[in-house]
Amino acid sequence: MEVVEKKNKNKQYKPILDGIPDWPVYQLSKNRKEFIEEVAQRAFAQIKKNRPTTKQVIDEIQATVYREQQRMKRNRWRVDPADEPKFWGTIKNEIVVLSTKTPEESQAKADELLYRIVYRYANEIAGNFKASSYRVTREIVKFWFARLLNGARVKKFGAFFRNRYSLRDKIHIVGKVGQLRKLAKEGTVVMVPTHFSNLDSILIGWIIHSLGLPAFIYGAGLNLFNIKIFAYFMNSLGAYKVDRRKKNVPYLETLKFYSMLAVQKGAHSIFFPGGTRSRSGKLEEQLKLGLLSSTIEAQRNLYLETPPDQPVRKIFIVPVTLNYHFVLEAPDLIDDYLSSKGQDRYLPEQDKYGSWQLLQFLFKFFTKGSNISVSIGPGLDVIGNYVDEDGNSLDAHQRIINTRDYFVSGGSVTIDRQREDEYTRMLSHRIVTEYHRINRVFASHLVAFVAFELWQKKHPNLDLFGLLRLPEDDQELQYEEFRAACKRVRKQIYKLKEESKIYHATHLKGKIDLVIRHGLDNVGIFHLKRPLLMSKEGNIITKDFSTLYYYHNRLAGYDLEKFV
Repeated sequence: MEVVEKKNKNKQYKPILDGIPDWPVYQLSKNRKEFIEEVAQRAFAQIKKNRPTTKQVIDEIQATVYREQQRMKRNRWRVDPADEPKFWGTIKNEIVVLSTKTPEESQAKADELLYRIVYRYANEIAGNFKASSYRVTREIVKFWFARLLNGARVKKFGAFFRNRYSLRDKIHIVGKVGQLRKLAKEGTVVMVPTHFSNLDSILIGWIIHSLGLPAFIYGAGLNLFNIKIFAYFMNSLGAYKVDRRKKNVPYLETLKFYSMLAVQKGAHSIFFPGGTRSRSGKLEEQLKLGLLSSTIEAQRNLYLETPPDQPVRKIFIVPVTLNYHFVLEAPDLIDDYLSSKGQDRYLPEQDKYGSWQLLQFLFKFFTKGSNISVSIGPGLDVIGNYVDEDGNSLDAHQRIINTRDYFVSGGSVTIDRQREDEYTRMLSHRIVTEYHRINRVFASHLVAFVAFELWQKKHPNLDLFGLLRLPEDDQELQYEEFRAACKRVRKQIYKLKEESKIYHATHLKGKIDLVIRHGLDNVGIFHLKRPLLMSKEGNIITKDFSTLYYYHNRLAGYDLEKFV
């Protein structure tokens, strides 16, 4: 991995497709109306299949109307369509009069109402990629991202407006870059990154552009569209809208078919399979199976709709880990996690962000620097098998296998939900394994892990919440003890790397004192209260135990505790 890093660091990648009109996302937007109609028809057919009687359809519509009207009363957003009350009021009135109609008329009317609902949802969800807006947004992101990180690099506020350093100096792309580019030519790529920060989507977008890949579609929370400038750019970049307030069957089925059909039609996509940002700071261990199952269904449909003797466009899953020295939202995320886990045993600090603290944060943001790296994992097929450079699936003995065979029963491709549920679990397990394998250890991760584990070791009778309430007098570690533990854990990380179970940044090599200093300088660098620092006496102290726990968790799951 480190050899790949050196090769990739300053390399400029040519676009894999000649122009934006060749991009799958552009073609999808060009045929937007037809695509929306297909999504609505497929979602309608699936709901009808699961609700075969007229009564079941009417019950589903009534439940949907009730939930939507409750949402409008209790939790209305600026971005919500102005005609929502009128639409749902009309649906409710038309449902009421069904009791006066004949069974045949009731069935036809219920089907019509259901289709109107899913068609409306498909229109709400659909993105609208625009080439001109994409170009403008790309340049804006490049400009501000570059100026921000450049200002951080040279430690002077005025450097924000110069361009001495490039983004590639600060954001390191490592891993299977060449394979990713080839797979994006051979088939459809579904990138599945870890999710720690709101910065992730912007970072992934820049990475995709930097590697010469066409734009990917992705689901963006509807709440982000409340901000008009965000809404303009995201609407134009092909983002489709995900409204997490809506839990009714017609909406969820429509959303599922939108995502699945987009992939099926060749649109490269980004899924955050963890579903939301990691609250604990750990690498994802439990993934949202619904998202992953849609890729398996899309692949099955491609085999189902293509004659056996013709080539089928394959769907490739590419795990990605995002590696930060700091996560801006870490204090709030860990508070959410601990509050949920500890209930009344954990009381988060209130009012952490006053005006002066905000000014301090902005100053640090522009005058301190911290590298970011993105680890591209090996490509997988939808079952979780590794694929080679040409997209061929490989078994455990590196022999080429035909993915189509996984969907064949009785000599032909069939739909088998139970079988595909098992494939989804297999894929989920493989992605989680790859996250841990391609995870890239920073010095900041090392020092946070060792420090928190040492405090736990010193107070074996305290549980997590007791440890977080440790008196200030006990929040100090002798440097020599800390140094020795760092050396032991780093040695084990080296061993795990040799076994291809983890990777580490090049700065983790060298004299241990310099590595520790690098880690202390960078861990939680922008936080108002530093999770780890060195005291005047040269020992290790913390100003925020909870946030230290968040950064410690990045190395959870590797059984490193025994080496502290």
